[in-house]
Amino acid sequence: MLYLLFLLAHLFAALIFIGTVFFEVLILGHLHWLLPARVMVLVEQGVGRRARALMPWVLLVLFGAGLGMVWLRYRPVLAAPWASSFGTLLTLKLVLAASVLAHFLLTMARMRWGSVSARYIRLVHLSLFGHMVAIVLLAKSMFYLTW
Repeated sequence: MLYLLFLLAHLFAALIFIGTVFFEVLILGHLHWLLPARVMVLVEQGVGRRARALMPWVLLVLFGAGLGMVWLRYRPVLAAPWASSFGTLLTLKLVLAASVLAHFLLTMARMRWGSVSARYIRLVHLSLFGHMVAIVLLAKSMFYLTW
């Protein structure tokens, strides 16, 4: 039962995080061509404020539930991660997840230091977008690909 709670929390947090990244890349990125710059600045500031307030909690649930799932069910698999296709794919997923967390922590630190440009944010969003696609593919593939 605890595993199910971790799984549901992980899935909902992933939906929020992935949805936000996809929205910022696929929707907001395109609006730059459609809206005046002054309007875009206001939109990005509003979205950014909301994301900075919400995302730390979303990531806490996402990673906390993910670690709970690993602890309850996948520790034996990760004891020998390259011994099975499932373990290999799960390990790759965890490496990408750690990279996502590093992106987030570095960006938050840079925001505190005042060294974040619009270009940097765009590059981080594109990188996270790629990470998210790969993580979703790995998450599903773990249960269907074998070798």
